[in-house]
Amino acid sequence: MSSRFDGDALVRVEGVTKRYGELKAVDQIDLEIRPGEIFALLGPNGAGKTTLIGCITGLISGFEGEIDVAGFDVVDDYRITRRLVGLVPQELNYDAFFNVRQVLEFQAGYFGVRPTRERVDELLDQFSLLEKAEANTRWLSGGMKRRLMICKALMHEPILLFLDEPTAGVDVDLRDELWSYVEDLRARGTTIVLTTHYLEEAEKLADRVGIINQGRLLRVDARETLMDDLGHRHLDVELRDGNAQKWVARLSHLELEAVDAHRIRLHYGGGAECRDRPAVDQLMKHLVDGGEGIEEIEGGRSSLEEIFRTVLQEDTERNGGGER
Repeated sequence: MSSRFDGDALVRVEGVTKRYGELKAVDQIDLEIRPGEIFALLGPNGAGKTTLIGCITGLISGFEGEIDVAGFDVVDDYRITRRLVGLVPQELNYDAFFNVRQVLEFQAGYFGVRPTRERVDELLDQFSLLEKAEANTRWLSGGMKRRLMICKALMHEPILLFLDEPTAGVDVDLRDELWSYVEDLRARGTTIVLTTHYLEEAEKLADRVGIINQGRLLRVDARETLMDDLGHRHLDVELRDGNAQKWVARLSHLELEAVDAHRIRLHYGGGAECRDRPAVDQLMKHLVDGGEGIEEIEGGRSSLEEIFRTVLQEDTERNGGGER
């Protein structure tokens, strides 16, 4: 049983479709996930994210197409591929009859791994759970249970980790803590695929982003490429004398808006268009020549969430928003 892994793509998904009756939960998806990257799979509820993850991890069978993990087929070589993959699902799943240490020991056994005390303590310490090692899992806080789920997924030392909405329902402090753990895992060489509805997380963490809707993969790009190609930049200028509406009316050839009486916002292109910024130069020249007092200037650009919504809206306009 030999691997076809060439080092370029840790996961290869080719022509994968998963049907439930007339519904195509996943529709002709081609995707490659590279070793060592954080890949964010984004889409609305029901888009097919969890179904695709299920196909890759072996939780869902009966799909059309082919999926390889490290060159091994997830159907023919399932004993190998399941050992290579860890999954943190959306729902908490642990046995409330056991303590934290026992949960991890049993988890290792499911994959044929000898659960040494050193390995268990190393994981618990990494995720700030060592002092709870002998505590029953039912008495853990919600945040501790989330961290325990990641420990479970890592117990057999997978090279590929799927995080399916891992921060759903947690508070801001815990969310930041969990993503700090994610960055540390990537630094250690683990390839990570995450789904999240908190798109600022994907914007901060992901190397590449895939956007899926109605089972179809609409776009896959490096995060910065996606934001440059589809995003727009803006310049906010705070005016001393509250003349925002006057300048919006006077410079109607520019894409200006009055944020309030004292602030105007200029919208201009993204990507390569930003290098010349002729609209910015025009605005500033008019303001200076007109004797306008300027208190503050601040630049910004479209967020990944705004770009995500734009891609979905364009897809809906092309294909309609009906049920699949």
